Amino acid sequence: MKKLVLIGIGLLFTLTVAAQSGLKTGMKAPEFTAKDNTGKSINLTRILKSHQAVVLFFYRGQWCPYCNLHIKQLQDSLQQLTAKGAYVIGVTPETGDNINKTIEKTHASFSIIQDKGYKIMDAYDVKFVMDEGQVEKYKGYGVDLNKNNGNSDHVLPVPATYIIDRTGKITYVHFDKDFKKRASVTALLKAL
Repeated sequence: MKKLVLIGIGLLFTLTVAAQSGLKTGMKAPEFTAKDNTGKSINLTRILKSHQAVVLFFYRGQWCPYCNLHIKQLQDSLQQLTAKGAYVIGVTPETGDNINKTIEKTHASFSIIQDKGYKIMDAYDVKFVMDEGQVEKYKGYGVDLNKNNGNSDHVLPVPATYIIDRTGKITYVHFDKDFKKRASVTALLKAL
């Protein structure tokens, strides 16, 4: 039954994200400043002054098992990523309380940003808005986006991953509209 639910969510997600294409390798990464889950101000340019690269990834929420698995894999490999000079940042529309649930589930110790106004998701072309029918279907699967995101916007990101080098250029992109496919740690380490 759980597999059917995930397949149903996958079909809804795939149909919804047709318009997004994400940013491409070689493009200048859009600048952003935001507070992370610890209250720390995260500024892309400032971080790149003290790190070789930023691994920036977008996830849907603590309710998504594929997101949690990906975050756990990043956390489990965090020492390897930081040894290559990378600073890892997650971006999500979910509320601070739900970010805390994500951290409890995954033990993530890197920065996670709640993208309240969707400025980061917009800038990286990963934002999509679900229609009311899709929102109701998600509720049928036990996912209440209003509660998880603290609003009625029904916005989710394509779960994309970018590596941004010290010059602010995007050097790696994993953008797949199939929410089950994520950037592997092996691919990230190779790209760093």
